[in-house]
Amino acid sequence: MFRCNALGRGYLASGLRSLVVCIAASWIAGFGFGQDAAKDWPADRAPSDLKIATWNLEWFFDDFKANNRSDVAKEQSAPSRAEWDWRVGNFAAAIAKFEPTILAVQEIEDRSVMQSLTKVLKEQFNLSYRVAFIDGFDSGTEQDVAVIFRSGLVELARREQNNSMFESKEYYNLSKHLITRFEWQHGERVIPLTLLNLHLRATADAAELRQKQTKLAHEWMRKGIARGENIIILGDLNVEEAAGEAKTGGDGMHTLLGLDNLDPNDNLVDLLEKAPADKRRTHLILDKQFDRILASPTLVDGKGGYKFKNIEVLSQWNIRGTGPDLDHWDTRYTKDYDERDLSDHHPVMATFELVP
Repeated sequence: MFRCNALGRGYLASGLRSLVVCIAASWIAGFGFGQDAAKDWPADRAPSDLKIATWNLEWFFDDFKANNRSDVAKEQSAPSRAEWDWRVGNFAAAIAKFEPTILAVQEIEDRSVMQSLTKVLKEQFNLSYRVAFIDGFDSGTEQDVAVIFRSGLVELARREQNNSMFESKEYYNLSKHLITRFEWQHGERVIPLTLLNLHLRATADAAELRQKQTKLAHEWMRKGIARGENIIILGDLNVEEAAGEAKTGGDGMHTLLGLDNLDPNDNLVDLLEKAPADKRRTHLILDKQFDRILASPTLVDGKGGYKFKNIEVLSQWNIRGTGPDLDHWDTRYTKDYDERDLSDHHPVMATFELVP
């Protein structure tokens, strides 16, 4: 049972903490607010193409450093207001090229930087997005994750492992994650979607920790997948395994896909496997496929109301000038503007068609 205060934050009565924003109209009616407390309000209209994307924005930190505590966060923040304005404006211009319905982002500073982005999207490109964000717990980098969306959001939350999971040593906390739930109306049908945005531990030598993080993430989603719900896990997973090469005891992808147990009903589909083999690289500098979109079978076969259409690595909206900046990490704020690439990760977008 959830109890929500005026700020929309709640706690599970069992003691498992979860921060929840109660914004669905049905929740409002349940609490008796408004003149039409018993009215069942329809969900947002279902878009004909549901476009879901993920993009690591690479240290999307503004130039104001007084609210940063760690040295690395201060060092990686924008060096000036002019540089920050350039980044916001050019990321907005890139996003306006592919217009995702939902965009999950990683390596962002806080809600404020995302509101700067959505403001430019509205003012310069007439695209209305809202921000879903809850503070994470990565005090080392102060990086966080967020979601911007056009429509459909009804809930957002964070979760933590409980004491028995912690004591088992089989799981590792997800300090940077966000769970969002969406609903769209199509005729008499309401189409729900639960999305888990992740930014897992980086580097090859962190594989053991990533394995435990993916086990926790899949455990949270497992029952919903088995029930046939529409579920997507996406983000910067930092896995070293290429699409189609996940293996038991590997880097965590096998676990996240639900392949470590004997129940096929809780498996996910790695949509990047459906992209051409030579179009799967998601990193600017490294030949890696860190950024993934994993979907429940109902979103692939169309039984959930939307059917998978295609997936693309949109490197063309990240790379600027004559080609990828292989020296990007050293020249992120010094290369000429016309040649400067936006991030060390490319955006990845999956498109789903509305089932008639």
